[in-house]
Amino acid sequence: MKNIAGPSPSRTHRDENFPVASRLIHPRHRGTILAFYRFARAADDVADNPSLTESQKLALLDGLGNTLLGKSEAAADALPLRAAVTERGLSPRHPLDLLTAFRMDVTKHRYGDWEDLIHYCTYSAMPVGRFVLDVHGESHATWPASDALCAALQIINHLQDCGVDYKRLDRAYIPLDVLAGHGADVSALGAGKASPELLRCVHDMAERTAVLLDAAKPFSAQIADLRLGLEVAVIHRLASTLRRMLTRRDPLSERVHITKVGFSGLGVVGITEGLISHFVKARFAYRKAQDA
Repeated sequence: MKNIAGPSPSRTHRDENFPVASRLIHPRHRGTILAFYRFARAADDVADNPSLTESQKLALLDGLGNTLLGKSEAAADALPLRAAVTERGLSPRHPLDLLTAFRMDVTKHRYGDWEDLIHYCTYSAMPVGRFVLDVHGESHATWPASDALCAALQIINHLQDCGVDYKRLDRAYIPLDVLAGHGADVSALGAGKASPELLRCVHDMAERTAVLLDAAKPFSAQIADLRLGLEVAVIHRLASTLRRMLTRRDPLSERVHITKVGFSGLGVVGITEGLISHFVKARFAYRKAQDA
């Protein structure tokens, strides 16, 4: 058996749907972000392991948290992040919040409504963006736009994998009231092809996610670090594309992912949009200073 408390040997940060510490990020920050990713990947592997009992999963997640806080040396995948957090003078709050989400994955398999799902995203997604911002020394004023983007990314991922999550782990992230409102049942996620009712649920969720992406539009220009701002612009462009794909495809029977060629093309578009946003921001600041 593979090391269940460690990162999956078949999956790395390069296999994710969105960039994780890409080459756009300054080298001085990449190691810390990748240490966070290793910690998160290890926790995810624990929460998703079908051969472990609920109590075993919770104990392993506690071990990651205790090692991060220096109370234990048991979880090797928490040690690089502990060292990075200590060296950079960062708070462990965000990775600890992330562990709360993984505990929810272990114990909570259904969500009642949109607000319930967003509450989950408060722990499963928003701490990731906030940690990256803290690593770069960015203002907390950027958090609302970051939170919106991270929640959108999480929900897009849930919709992409809604069939797999249900069949493999009995998890359903489409809220129960959305399913009921469109005449669908959770069991529809187990089919080989989405019913018309379930497709309406997916489209409904995709439209709600569009509101989050709209709220995240100013995010790239709010970031002082140009390289991080460009990465955020790329991620926003990729997320917007995937969201639109979810309004046209069936995630149970069709692949809702971007090809490598498409990824590269959208990356160029995102970088261009990010550069324009930062140029406009710089021009506005210059003119404001001239008028003062």
